[in-house]
Amino acid sequence: MAKNQTKPLGPKSLKEDTDVLAAVKGLKDYNPAKTDYTLDKLTAADAAVTTTTTANTQAEAALKTARDAMVAAQWARHNLLLGAKEQVVGQYGDDSEEAAGVGLKKKSERASPKRKSAATAAKKAA
Repeated sequence: MAKNQTKPLGPKSLKEDTDVLAAVKGLKDYNPAKTDYTLDKLTAADAAVTTTTTANTQAEAALKTARDAMVAAQWARHNLLLGAKEQVVGQYGDDSEEAAGVGLKKKSERASPKRKSAATAAKKAA
């Protein structure tokens, strides 16, 4: 038995299991001493793996679809709110309390551009 049965099996182990099941199904006189390993139970376990794998694949696809819908909704809201900020500036002006209320900086609070000295410009060019 495996030590850590909380992690999924790798593709190599899954392929080996499929091959072993096919080989056991090919045995005409297979009659195990322990009833836990009958062909019916092996086939039922294989069907459970197939069913749960299909369910997992469908759930992953649904998760991806839901995530895409969530991202689209987030971007739609974000773009609408950016437009709403522009509308607030258009209606109330760029130096209004209303513009500041929607998270924009008032025009009067912006720092005016500073001239660069010739020494600073020469230093950056070098």
